Amino acid sequence: MFTENLFTKLLQLEDGWVVESVNTDFNSEEIFIQIVCMLDRLEDSETGELCKVYDHAPIREWRHLDTMQYKTYIRCQLPRIITSGGKVKTFQPNWASGYERHTYLFEHAVIDLLKASKNQTKTAQLMRCGFNVVNRIMHLSVKRGMDRRNYSGLTFDHLSIDEKSFKKGHHYITVLSHPASGCVLDVEEDRTKEACKKLLSNSLTTEQLNKVSAISMDMWKAFIQTAQEILPNASIVHDRFHLVKYLNEAIDKVRRREVKQHQELKNSRYALLKNPENLTDRQRVHFEAIAGANYEVSKAWQVRENFKALFSKGKLWATLSFLQWATDATKRKIKEVDKVVEMFKNHLSGVVNALLINLTNAMAERLNGKIQELKTVGRGYRTFANFRSAILFFNGGLNLYPH
Repeated sequence: MFTENLFTKLLQLEDGWVVESVNTDFNSEEIFIQIVCMLDRLEDSETGELCKVYDHAPIREWRHLDTMQYKTYIRCQLPRIITSGGKVKTFQPNWASGYERHTYLFEHAVIDLLKASKNQTKTAQLMRCGFNVVNRIMHLSVKRGMDRRNYSGLTFDHLSIDEKSFKKGHHYITVLSHPASGCVLDVEEDRTKEACKKLLSNSLTTEQLNKVSAISMDMWKAFIQTAQEILPNASIVHDRFHLVKYLNEAIDKVRRREVKQHQELKNSRYALLKNPENLTDRQRVHFEAIAGANYEVSKAWQVRENFKALFSKGKLWATLSFLQWATDATKRKIKEVDKVVEMFKNHLSGVVNALLINLTNAMAERLNGKIQELKTVGRGYRTFANFRSAILFFNGGLNLYPH
C-alpha cells in the first residue's frame, strides 16, 4: 500500500525494517505507524557480533514528529537477540532509544525549539506534549553532552567562579566557567567550601588545576580558601563586575537613605546605576540634575566612577593608585561607601590583581545575565537538578543532539 511505502521512506528505516501498517484516528487526529523487523539476525552494537533474533519484546510506543496536524506515534515490538554467550539483549533501532518514549527526530526538534524559546512550558505547548517530556529531553541531552565532552587535554589559564541564587530562602549554586570560551564547565549545589572544591576537582584534572594562572571570583570566603588550597599557581582576581556591583549597592543604599529628605531623588535608581553612555534622554536629564546638587549620592557616584577609571590607568602603580582612590573615597565620609572601601582594603591582593591581570569581566557579565534570564523566563527553578540542566543546556557549549 502506498501509505506504508511512503512512511518507510520518510522514516529512513534500515534494511530489513518496514512499516507494516498505518492507522489513523480522525477523531483524535492521531496516526499510529506499526514498524516490524523482517530480519532473523542482527548485529550486537556493543561487540559487533551477528546474533540470532531470539524473540520480540512487548509492543512499545514512541512519539514522533507530527504529520501535518496529526500527532504521530510509532509502535514496534523490538527484536531481542541472543549472543554467543547466551545473553539476551533488546536490539536498539536507529530511530529511537528502546528506553525512551520519543524518537530521535522528535528529540532533535524539541532541542531546537528549546534553544529558540528558552522556555520548557512554551516548547511543550508548541510540540503538543507534556512538560515532563521536554524536561526529560533537556536532562538527557545535557547528560549526553557532558559524557561526550572531553577537556582533559586542554589547559585552562583563566577560570571564573561565581554564586547564583536559584530559589527563595538563601539557596545558592556555584558556577564554574571559562572566560575565554564563555562556556559553563559545570554547576554545583550550594556555595560552601566543600561544594567549591568538589566542583573544581570534578571538572579539571590535577595537572589542569596546577596550570591555572588566574581565577576570577567574588569575595566569598569559601571561594578564596578553596582556590588557595587546590589552585597553587593561580592568582585570585576579584573582577570588575563584582567590585563595581558592591559600589552600585552602596550608591543605592545612599539614595534610599537620602530620598526621604530629597524628593527629587525619587525614581533615580537607574539614572545613577546605569553607565552614562546607556542612559535614556529622560534619565540623562534626571542624572544631571542630581549630579549638580551637593547630595551624598552624587559623591558616592563619583567614587564609583573614579574606581572604574583605575582600570584604564597604567598597571605599574596599581597598588598606589588604588590606595589613593581609597583615601579620597573615605574623605567624603559616606558610611555606605566607607564600608565597601574597607572591604576592598581587606582583600587588597585580589582587588589589585583585577587592575594588574587582563582578565576581562565581559563574559562574566553576559553569563550572569543569561543565567538570570533563564530564571526569569522559567519563573524560577524548584530543584537544583533542573536549574543545573538548564544552565548547561544553554551555556555549556555541549553537543546535545542524539547521534
